[in-house]
Amino acid sequence: MLPDSLKGFAPTVRGIAKSNARVTIKQNGYVIYQTYVSPGAFAINDLYPTSSSGDLQVTVKESDGSENTFTVPYSAVPLLQREGRLKYALTAGKYRSTNDDQDEVNFAQGTAIYGLPHGFTLYGGSQVSNDYHAFALGAGLNMGDFGAVSADITQANSTLADGSQHDGQSVRFLYAKALNDLGTNFQLLGYRYSTEGFYTLDETTYKSMSGYTGDNEWKDEDHDGKQDKPVWTDYYDLYYTKKGKAQLNISQQVGKIGSIFVTGSEQTYWHTDEKDRMLQVGYNGSWNGISYSLTWNYDKSPGEDEADQIYAFNISLPIGQWLSSNHSADIYRSANTTNMSFGTTTDQHGKTTGTTGINGTLLADNNLSYNVQESDGNHGTSNSGNANMSYQGTYGNLQAGYNYSDGYHQVNYGVSGGVVVHRNGVTLSQPLGDTNILVKAPGAAGVELENATGVKTDWRGYAVIPYATTYRQNRVALNTNSMGQNVDIEDAVTNVVPTQGALVRAEFNAHVGVRALMTLMHNGKPVPFGATVSQKAGNSTIVGDDGQAYLAGLPLNGMLEVQWGESAGQHCVVKYQLPESAKQQPVNKLSERCQ
Repeated sequence: MLPDSLKGFAPTVRGIAKSNARVTIKQNGYVIYQTYVSPGAFAINDLYPTSSSGDLQVTVKESDGSENTFTVPYSAVPLLQREGRLKYALTAGKYRSTNDDQDEVNFAQGTAIYGLPHGFTLYGGSQVSNDYHAFALGAGLNMGDFGAVSADITQANSTLADGSQHDGQSVRFLYAKALNDLGTNFQLLGYRYSTEGFYTLDETTYKSMSGYTGDNEWKDEDHDGKQDKPVWTDYYDLYYTKKGKAQLNISQQVGKIGSIFVTGSEQTYWHTDEKDRMLQVGYNGSWNGISYSLTWNYDKSPGEDEADQIYAFNISLPIGQWLSSNHSADIYRSANTTNMSFGTTTDQHGKTTGTTGINGTLLADNNLSYNVQESDGNHGTSNSGNANMSYQGTYGNLQAGYNYSDGYHQVNYGVSGGVVVHRNGVTLSQPLGDTNILVKAPGAAGVELENATGVKTDWRGYAVIPYATTYRQNRVALNTNSMGQNVDIEDAVTNVVPTQGALVRAEFNAHVGVRALMTLMHNGKPVPFGATVSQKAGNSTIVGDDGQAYLAGLPLNGMLEVQWGESAGQHCVVKYQLPESAKQQPVNKLSERCQ
C-alpha cells in the first residue's frame, strides 16, 4: 500500500467548446470519462490515474451535432521508484474491444519496477498472446537539480489479420523538471520513435487490415436532413503505423495572479505525410475570487482538410461572495455559492459566440446546484441556451434540464441511486462506486455525514458513502450539530480501510432517548465519586463530583443500578420517572434517591 502522495499521474484535458457540448474521453477504445461543458474553454482535471497506456481521445460534441475530436498524450512522468522498493503487477485475461471488428483474445502481461541506489530505477515488462509477443526494458534516473529522466525500449513480434509477421522496436524518452525559483514546470517532455514493423496488442486483434469501427446507422444529429459524416477517428489502416511522436506539457507561473501553459503533440505515420498535431496555449488565473482564462486551441488531424483553431476568453465573478455578509458558525457547512460568467469563442473563420450565465449552489448542504446560460453568435451561428439543476439526496440523485437552439429543443431528466441489501435490512443511497461504506448508527435518523454532500442517515440510522478509497484509511464522521436533542453518540468519528470492491461497515454507538444530568443521593449523601451507573439497555456512565452523572438515551421511566464497591452497602438502585416534556429539553436536571 502506497500513501496518497505516491499515487499515479493523470493529465489535465483542456479544450474549447463552441456551444453547450458533451465531452467524451476514451482510452484504448473505452469511455473513461464523460461530462457536459458550457461554451468556452474547459479544463478537466479530475481524471483518475490509470495503469494502462494509451493516449486519450477527446470528442467535443456541440449542440448542433457537430463533433471535434483531438488526442491528448497520456504518458506518465519519468518512471522512478524509491530505493529498495519493488512494485510489480501480473495480469491474465481476455482482451475485449468495444467493436465487432476485433477478436477477443487471451493474453497475459507482467510489469516490475525496482528502485536502485543513487536515484536509479530499473523497470520492464512483457505482454503475450497467440499473435503477439512483446518485451520492454527501461531505466530512470533522478538527477536532482537537473530533473528526472527515463528511457525504455520495447521489442514486439506481431502477426496481423492477413497472416503477415512483423518485428519492430519502439524507443521512448521522458523528461520532467520543476524550476521552483522561476515558477516553471516542465511536467512532461517526451519523444517516442517506432520502427515500421512495430505494432501493439490492440492492432493484432483486428479481423482485417483496414476498416471502419464506427456506427453505420443513420444519424442526423445536426438536424439538416442529411446523414452525419463518419468520424475520422473510427477509421483504421494497419499499413499506416505510428512512427514518431513528440509531446510537451509546460507551465509558467506569472506572479500570484495566474499561469501560462503550453501543451502540444505531433504524431507522424509510416507511408504517409499526414500528421496529427495538437497545440494548446493559454493563460488562466484568479484575483480576489475572480477567475479568468484566455486560450488558443489548434488541432489538425489526418484526413481533415484544414486545422481547427479556436480562441476563447472566460471570466467568472463570485457575486454571491460579494453580496453575502453572513458567515456560518457551523464548521461543517460552507456558504452557498453564486457565480456569474461571461465568455466568448471565435474560430479561424470569424464565427463568434458570446455566452452569459449564472451558476451556484443552494440548500444548507450545498447539495442543490443550478446552471443557467444563454449564448448568441454571428455568421449564422444559432442562438442557444440551457438551464440545468441537480440534487444530491440521501436516497439518490435527481437531474433535470432544458436545452434549446434554433429549431431544436430538448428536455432531459433523470434519477439515479443505489440499493444496498445487508444483514440489517435495505438502504437506499446515491449511485454506488466500486468500493463503498455502510454507516450504521441505529436510531440516529437524519444525521449528516461529513464530507459527503447530501448524505444523511435514513429513518433507521443507516447511510451509504459511495466511492471509498481502497487500502487507505477513510475517515467517517457524523455532524453532531445535525443530531436531534434525543440522540447522543459516544464517538462521532471512526476510520475504516476497505479492500477493492468491498462494502465495509462503519458503526457508531448511538444512544436515543432523554438526556439528563442527574444528582444521585444515597442515605442523604451524594453517591461517591467514580461510582458506575448502568442502564438496563447496557449503557453506563461514571459519577462525577457531588454525585452528578450525565446520562443519555434514557427512556421516560426506568431503573438505574449504581455500584461503587463489592459489599452490599456499596450498591443501590434508582427508580425514576420523567414527564413527556423532557423529550423537548436539551438536558434535564434532576435529583433522585438511590435505595
